[in-house]
Amino acid sequence: MTRALVVHCHPAEESFVAAARDRALAGLAASGAEVRLLDLYREDFEPTLSADEHRRHLTPGVDPAVQRHADWLRWCDTLVLVYPTWWAGQPAMLKGWFDRVWACEVAWSLLPGRSVLSPRLHNVRRLVVVTTHGSSKLVNAIEGEGGKRTVSRAMRSMCHPLARTTWLAAYGLDTGSEGARSRFLERVERRLRRIGRR
Repeated sequence: MTRALVVHCHPAEESFVAAARDRALAGLAASGAEVRLLDLYREDFEPTLSADEHRRHLTPGVDPAVQRHADWLRWCDTLVLVYPTWWAGQPAMLKGWFDRVWACEVAWSLLPGRSVLSPRLHNVRRLVVVTTHGSSKLVNAIEGEGGKRTVSRAMRSMCHPLARTTWLAAYGLDTGSEGARSRFLERVERRLRRIGRR
């Protein structure tokens, strides 16, 4: 059975991103996957890496306030990130989740005498991103798609060596039609149902 951790990051519950989250959850539920949800804004997640956390960044473990997040990250085999793309990347809240939860001996380790991180999240075999862009695919390509690279290169490298990445993005949301929005939501649910059944 698929074990999916869905991490949702948007401040407005009535947003299109929240609707995409709901459709992702529906698809996973229809597949029979075991699902856990982290809603960062609803939890009032503190994204700021404290000075103490920074000093201890090579010390194994996380701040007790985010221990459940780390435990769930180590539990899942499928990580689903649902968020809006702002300024070509992840919202600050989600970036703070990466900074605080993807920590030493959770996502990586640094062996003595080494200068390259060793991946620790071998349990994660699938990374799924469900995101929105106000601008077109062309504008995002010109900007370099920094958010996409963060997931598909940096984060994926800390997961299973054969981990796969699925990118589901709604481009041009600021000027898109209701029909295009509906089709995207249907695509999200359909794709997550298929992923959950693997």
